[in-house]
Amino acid sequence: MRHIVLGDEAVAQGAIDAGISGIYAYPGTPSTEVTEYVIRQKKEKNLPIHAHWTANEKTAVEAALGMSYAGKRSMAVMKHVGLNVAMDAFMNMSISGVNGGLVVVVADDPSMHSSQNEQDSRYLANFAKIPIIEPTNQQEAYDGVRHAFKVSEKQKLPVMLRLVTRLAHSRSLVNFNTPNKQNKLQFPEDIKPFQLIPARAKPQFESLVAKQADLISCSEDSPFNQLVFGQDKSLGIIASGIAYNYLMENYPNGCPYSVLKLSQYPIPRNLIKMLYDSSERIMVIEEGYPFIEEHISNIIEENKKVIGKLTGHLNITGELNPNLVAKALGIKENAFGEIPNFVQGRPPQLCDGCGHYDTFQVLNVIRKDIGDYQIFGDIGCYALGALPPYNTVSTLIDMGASITMAKGAADAGVFPAIALIGDSTFTHSGMTGLLDCINDNTPITIFINDNSTVGMTGGQESAAFNHIEDICVGLGVDPDHVKVITPLVKNHEKNLKLVRDELKYRGVSVIIPRRACVRLPADRKKMIKKVMDIHEV
Repeated sequence: MRHIVLGDEAVAQGAIDAGISGIYAYPGTPSTEVTEYVIRQKKEKNLPIHAHWTANEKTAVEAALGMSYAGKRSMAVMKHVGLNVAMDAFMNMSISGVNGGLVVVVADDPSMHSSQNEQDSRYLANFAKIPIIEPTNQQEAYDGVRHAFKVSEKQKLPVMLRLVTRLAHSRSLVNFNTPNKQNKLQFPEDIKPFQLIPARAKPQFESLVAKQADLISCSEDSPFNQLVFGQDKSLGIIASGIAYNYLMENYPNGCPYSVLKLSQYPIPRNLIKMLYDSSERIMVIEEGYPFIEEHISNIIEENKKVIGKLTGHLNITGELNPNLVAKALGIKENAFGEIPNFVQGRPPQLCDGCGHYDTFQVLNVIRKDIGDYQIFGDIGCYALGALPPYNTVSTLIDMGASITMAKGAADAGVFPAIALIGDSTFTHSGMTGLLDCINDNTPITIFINDNSTVGMTGGQESAAFNHIEDICVGLGVDPDHVKVITPLVKNHEKNLKLVRDELKYRGVSVIIPRRACVRLPADRKKMIKKVMDIHEV
């Protein structure tokens, strides 16, 4: 039966039908809908799958590895910058290997629609020396997940499935197949590979390196890599992932050139050589960084020209599209009219009634006293504080950096140093920075904006819910300097006075502006209020 689904949802259904027993993730656009779909299907169909949001991506990967160790199939899901957080476990589990199949889904964000950078996750998978599946469409996203689990269990390695924004967030018809049964509980026969003391890690790494030739052979025979010879031998084209669609949209009646559709890595050397030997020159079309283009120099001779991003034929930053590919090929671009004013982009803004706005109003009064450089921001809805009309925060780098950057500034002599972080980001990456401040008795004021949800990505449950004060006091913040305020216009003067008093304190002060996200449904707000009332009592 055919279903219209997002690329993310195709991945999720593919994982369900592949027989996963657990999915672990921290929400991050454009990957969020993968886990949301599994959670929804679990509830609606009473599926025996552990599906819950984790505190961050590192804990997600480690939990997925633990389930794999027990013999079950598992999946970890994140956006590209989330993989940076998970890298310790990600790199080491390529050396330990896996037991049950383990797939790491990473959604890259070319053009930075909702991200701080547009890094290409293929480099990190290549760094870890593991296979990659990069689907071209929603059907391949579904089929690719099932294939990835087979490769994972055959090679005893984790496999990355790489998505990009346009595939993750577009819909298409997908055929669902007969689901697999879940694996039975079964520990590995030999547990030594999972004990990465140096004496055992060294032979494991040698085994991983020796396995690379077999992984390349898998790519050569993969149904996701296809070489089709064309009549015009003046050019051979390598097109990977969604970029293959951009190529074929320009040739609705068939491409005249030889085309290698590349969707499984490591790069298949023999297929590259076959294309090279039958073509006068090679064009590489890929979404993201010039990953393939850089790597094929190790496969083919240098006397034939390879063109693509590195030669300026295609843009090296931002997304590709059919018109950019047409321009590179020297063919007529599709004509599109001007975008009407009513659908043109507008700057993002806080939702009407958002509590963050009232917090910004307080801090903007403080800015008039201390200047424009001393409020350090973080990742979340409140990141909009870096933009007009708020212009509240001075910096915005990565998850948790508000606290640690404010600490560094305080160590340099800046006073007051103010950090602004959200509740979910605090438990994701802020707690360790707070502990550094406590251990150093840093003169710092930390605002933990608590809207009781992961608001930026759709209102998922926050790991910080009902825990923030206990965490702060438990780590060592003086309870007299853990303050909760309600960010409302009517409380502005009262809140401003409290903040000014705390800013005078030469130690660690935590202020928690607390108001439930305005986008949450009424029943969830009611539940949050009830829990918070009990907590305050």
